[in-house]
Amino acid sequence: MRRAALVPTLLWIVLAGVDVGAQGLDLRIGGFMPRMRDCGIPSNIPAEYTLFQDVCELYVVDANAFDGLYGGIEYNHVVMKNVELAVHIDGSSESVDTFYRDYERPNGTNVFQTLRLQTLPVGLTVRFLPTSKSARFVPFIGGGVDAVFYEYEEFGDFIDFFDPELPIYPDAFVDDGVAFGLHALGGIRFYINRDFAIVGEGRYLWADTDMGDDFSPQEPGFVNRIDLSGWTWTVGLHVRF
Repeated sequence: MRRAALVPTLLWIVLAGVDVGAQGLDLRIGGFMPRMRDCGIPSNIPAEYTLFQDVCELYVVDANAFDGLYGGIEYNHVVMKNVELAVHIDGSSESVDTFYRDYERPNGTNVFQTLRLQTLPVGLTVRFLPTSKSARFVPFIGGGVDAVFYEYEEFGDFIDFFDPELPIYPDAFVDDGVAFGLHALGGIRFYINRDFAIVGEGRYLWADTDMGDDFSPQEPGFVNRIDLSGWTWTVGLHVRF
C-alpha cells in the first residue's frame, strides 16, 4: 500500500492552488460494513463477484463477519459559499476465522482458515453545507472519488481440489492492488463553539476491481473480481481554523 502516499500528495498540490476560506481538520472513527456482509446468503451475491461467491460456497462466514473498525483523517476548506473541498485518508481491517462448509478432515474435525480484508480509501470530496457560518447545527451532503488500496489474504489449511485424494496442506494466498470508485455521504455537525464541532456521518462507497496475484483464475477468459463497496458510519471531531 505504499502507493497510497502518492495520492494525498497529488491532491494537496491541487488544493494548494485553490483560493480558500475557512479551513478544517476532521478526525473520525466508526464502522465499515462492506457489501461482502451479504456473504451469509449466497443467492444475494451478484454472479460477477466470483471471489465472494466462492467464499460463500466454500467457507462458513456470518453475514456481518467482515464488519469492522473504520477511521481516518480529513482536511477540508471552503472554496465558495456553502461549499467545501476536502481530501481524506481512511482505513479499515478485519479478520475472520472460518472453516470449510462441506469438507472435513478424515477424523471428522474442521479444516480452519483465516480471511483478512484491509482497505485504505484515499480521496477527494465536495461537500455542500446549506447554512450560515454562525449556525450551530450544520447538515451536509456530498460526494467524491476514491482510490481504494486493499489487501485480501487467506491463510491456514486448504484442500487441494485438483488432487482426487483431496489432500490438506498449510498455505497462504494474497492479493493487493487499488480500486477506483465513487462515494456519496451525508451527515451533521454540531458546533460546541466557533472552532470545534462534533460530526456524525454516513457514507457509501462503490469500488471493485479485477483480482490478480494468488487469485488469478486458471480458466482462460475468467476473471475474479473483488467488491470493496459498502457503508461507513462515523463520529468525530471537526476543528475549524
